[in-house]
Amino acid sequence: MATINLSSIDSKYVESLATGGPSWLSSLRKDAFAKYQSLPPEVSPLYSKYSDVNKIRSENIHFALEEQAQASINNDLADRLAELEKETGILQVGQEPARIIVPESVSKQGVIISTLKDALRNHEDLVKSQMDANPVNILEDKFLALEASSNQTGVFIYIPKNVFVEDPIRIITSLADDGTSLISRNIIVAEPSSKATVVQELYAPGLSERRELQQGYFELVEAHVSPNAHLEMVTLQAMATDTVNVSNRKAFVERDGKMSWYIGMFGSSLSRYKTDSIMKASGASAEDVEIIFGANNQSFDVTSNLLHFGAHSRGRVLVKSVLKDTSKSLFKGMIKIGKEGKGTESYLAGHAILLDRGSKSDSIPGLEIETNEVKATHSASVAQMDENQIYYLTTRGLNREGAKREIVSGFLEPLSRKMGPTIRAWVNYLIENKWLGKPLMLKADEAMEQILEVEKSRYKETQDIFEKHYKYR
Repeated sequence: MATINLSSIDSKYVESLATGGPSWLSSLRKDAFAKYQSLPPEVSPLYSKYSDVNKIRSENIHFALEEQAQASINNDLADRLAELEKETGILQVGQEPARIIVPESVSKQGVIISTLKDALRNHEDLVKSQMDANPVNILEDKFLALEASSNQTGVFIYIPKNVFVEDPIRIITSLADDGTSLISRNIIVAEPSSKATVVQELYAPGLSERRELQQGYFELVEAHVSPNAHLEMVTLQAMATDTVNVSNRKAFVERDGKMSWYIGMFGSSLSRYKTDSIMKASGASAEDVEIIFGANNQSFDVTSNLLHFGAHSRGRVLVKSVLKDTSKSLFKGMIKIGKEGKGTESYLAGHAILLDRGSKSDSIPGLEIETNEVKATHSASVAQMDENQIYYLTTRGLNREGAKREIVSGFLEPLSRKMGPTIRAWVNYLIENKWLGKPLMLKADEAMEQILEVEKSRYKETQDIFEKHYKYR
């Protein structure tokens, strides 16, 4: 199979990806690729010294030069497909979807779930109108420019006006076992007064026996949230620890709309996530809740920005990291309140707990406020595990390792309980497997059933997990 590596991507390759697509998109690809070539890996000099972007070995990351045949589905993915058969969503292995499942009860409401390529073929005006209304600033990040220019695949989800999709829409994506990497652009549209939850699972098989290769998953996610719509996106990243995962996420939230990001990061050697929640109009709101669990030499580079351009908007970010061995995390975030943002409330926090002396965490929160009559707060903390707490729990019958696990569970509990019983069960399952060094693939096994039974019996969390504000005048 003919491939091209990341360091060799050129304009000819980008043109080949645009073949058969609309001319306006081809032009956008070319512009984005020009910016990709000129931008440094870390645009902000403030963050350069903290970045682990050098873990991306461009010459070892390969992309297929032609459309791949249907990739094989291993037993674990086959189990996920069997579960998906009863639900709604897409299973994608490599470039091509293995299965798209849309029950009649969902499709008759006008919901569209397809590949981005099919959406451009069948609903071009719809896709273009969203991209025109909310253009992406490709100068913000080198990898954002890569994802906008060189995406090979993507998912398009459309929720019509006044439609409430009760069951989650699932996107299960795995890199192929042939060693190739993937660049994806996923677009989700929630029309006025609609509501939906999208659950994304990310996997990679691992290439421990092929040191000359490094697999990577690069994605651009765009969420277009119309007036009075509510969109939730849950991401569970459980890729093999010899891969890299770079994700740029944009939410464009209109008047009285709400965007909720829930992210659990467990896999890959480098996870570089940048989430921008852009509240464009009055009453818009967004929240970003992220859980990070690192071990060995993993690195997590997380940015979450709250951009308020409408009055009386509301933003919340809370990122919690648990770091073992020599793993590290970097949390960056900015609250920006524009001149029209009177009455805005915004909160940004990153907290980390270090389980071993070799682990490390840095936090760089910031504020940029251009008006008055707002509430804006940021906070950050990094701490070793409290030995007094460990001692107390060991006197109650737990061994030292069990005591650590209880403390971690309590540290993360307020976040996972925001996610609903099924998602909480999945998060706890991944945490348990990560702690024990087991594979991270979600499975409907006995352990999962036990966790799910416990989570379904618990009451819904109603207490606000975010802190109180200081007031800026």
